[in-house]
Amino acid sequence: MVDNSKTIFARPESMTENVTHYCPGCTHGIIHRLVAEALDDLGVRERTVGVAPVGCSVLAYNYFNCDFLEAPHGRAPALATGFKRLRPDMIVFTYQGDGDLASIGGNEILHTANRGEKITTIFVNNAIYGMTGGQMAPTTLPGQVTTTCPSGRNLTDTGYPLRVSELLSTLATPAYIERVSVHTPMHIIRAKKAIRRAFEYQIEGRCFSLVEVLSTCPTNWGMTPSESTKWLNDNMVPFFPLRLFKEPETTA
Repeated sequence: MVDNSKTIFARPESMTENVTHYCPGCTHGIIHRLVAEALDDLGVRERTVGVAPVGCSVLAYNYFNCDFLEAPHGRAPALATGFKRLRPDMIVFTYQGDGDLASIGGNEILHTANRGEKITTIFVNNAIYGMTGGQMAPTTLPGQVTTTCPSGRNLTDTGYPLRVSELLSTLATPAYIERVSVHTPMHIIRAKKAIRRAFEYQIEGRCFSLVEVLSTCPTNWGMTPSESTKWLNDNMVPFFPLRLFKEPETTA
């Protein structure tokens, strides 16, 4: 006889019971859970501090059951740096979108990585400004339609989309950098492994770590959730290939 009394799937301790404000089909919720599961698995929730910036994830502190700091737009890496240097025993992570990290925060993340700050960054790339109305972002694809480029991104006028993981991986400073996605169950499993690995490197005091997560934005893309997952697979993955870009050398 099957015993149905044993719970096999539950809310992570590192997540609150609050209902999120994210749009239907948005994958921020999936990424939140993966971060929370990593904190639970590694047993570091009680000494973890997250940093939320401005963007769709501005209210992330409502959903994580750990301490949180709020940073000005793009400045999450600077705030995380200051806190980590003050309390190196703590686990510190930033949770940032592409409009925040790759635009106004581009200089911050570049120099944080170049200094090798021992923090973890979860970088959510949905190729658009989500919270403020669907404007073109630094990661908007060539020809992609947004509210500020209704005819599609014109490379002559705006240049090419930034590939943040590729850019940071060129730095000489040791780091862990990987790009994943959460548009299918298989990719979610791989993303969980990458996020956990990023926190492990911080726990070991090894290096700066960044996991770029390709995410959907059905509302601002003007698509259904199922259409948006297909669009991500057909358009974003070819331009932003999923792979490990950099990891610290193994020590003897």
